[in-house]
Amino acid sequence: MKTSKLITFLLLSSLVNITYAQEDLQITSKDSIVQSSWIFGVGFNAVDDSGNVFDGLLNVANEWNMVPFPSRVSIGRYFKNGLGIEAVGTYNKYKKGNIIDNQINPTDIDYFGLDARLTYDLNKIIGQTGWFDPYVGVGAGYTDANNLGRGTYNAVVGFRTWFSDRWGLDFNSTGKWAMSQSDGASNHIQHAAGVVYQFGIEKGLSKRGEEKQELLAAIEKEKQRQRDSIAEVNRLRDEALLAERLEKEAQLAAAEKERLEALKRRKEEIKSRIANLGNVHFALNSSVLNNKSKSIMDSLVEIMEEIQTLKLKITSYTDSRGTSNYNDWLSQRRVDRTKDYLLSKGIPESRLSSEAFGERMLLNECDDNTYCPEEKHAVNRRSEFEIIEF
Repeated sequence: MKTSKLITFLLLSSLVNITYAQEDLQITSKDSIVQSSWIFGVGFNAVDDSGNVFDGLLNVANEWNMVPFPSRVSIGRYFKNGLGIEAVGTYNKYKKGNIIDNQINPTDIDYFGLDARLTYDLNKIIGQTGWFDPYVGVGAGYTDANNLGRGTYNAVVGFRTWFSDRWGLDFNSTGKWAMSQSDGASNHIQHAAGVVYQFGIEKGLSKRGEEKQELLAAIEKEKQRQRDSIAEVNRLRDEALLAERLEKEAQLAAAEKERLEALKRRKEEIKSRIANLGNVHFALNSSVLNNKSKSIMDSLVEIMEEIQTLKLKITSYTDSRGTSNYNDWLSQRRVDRTKDYLLSKGIPESRLSSEAFGERMLLNECDDNTYCPEEKHAVNRRSEFEIIEF
């Protein structure tokens, strides 16, 4: 038994240490990232439609066209698999004096764009950071530029950087190729920067969080193994204790059985002694105790004085002759006379109880509808004694 307690103690100590390690590895908000959401954005856009994009890519002053107010709005849905669908509306103005399609623009010209695009989050390839989201995408749209409307094929590259789960900045550049250039429509690049807001967020674990989760699962498995070991040690100990207890209970049960059997034999012996005394009988319409009845009860008093724990119930009856009400009254007188005699002999009242039954419990067939001789009726005029406690 001492060995099982020592094993249990050692296993519990190990389990406590593992639990402390598990608490140090608890997953926090830093281990989660946004996996899907809606993103709404507002910002600025700049259009480079100079015709020599790659020669003057950063020639902002002469080739980029911008307006001094927010000119871009977007709404998109982004999914756990890294794909996103986005709609973008932009407004701009080709400035007078800027280079448009390799020529000096003679006057201000409005620019409108409405585009749809499919993007892919490159973090799915390079690994999640939680604050930096580079992406690429393709799409199509309609643009009215330089007073020429045209459908466009689009390609985009960009990134978002996040300050919180909801707020961030979006920077991207989109190449737009005219679907048809027969009417003189040109290809151009559109740059954009703005504020974005996420809503309808569904979060999941980052790579670090997943590693933590795997480690926590392994720790929990080890804890369960140790709990199972403790349970097995306790089970074996409990089985030993149970076997010991059952053996003791079997011994006690055997002793109790022997005691009850001895008590039963003793009770049957006393019951036989009382039964051998016979019943107290009465004359017709009488509750007077005759000498024979008193002799029977004197012997009963001797038994009760010998056995101080014996308690009796006295029951008295009549034969069937007479009315039921009369017989109930008469049997009550008989039971009272019988009890009073025993009390007069020094038997405490606490050891006696009584009940009168009238003609309701005849010992033979002599009811109101059957003729019987006197000796048969006499059998029913009686007081009986029943052991109720021993």
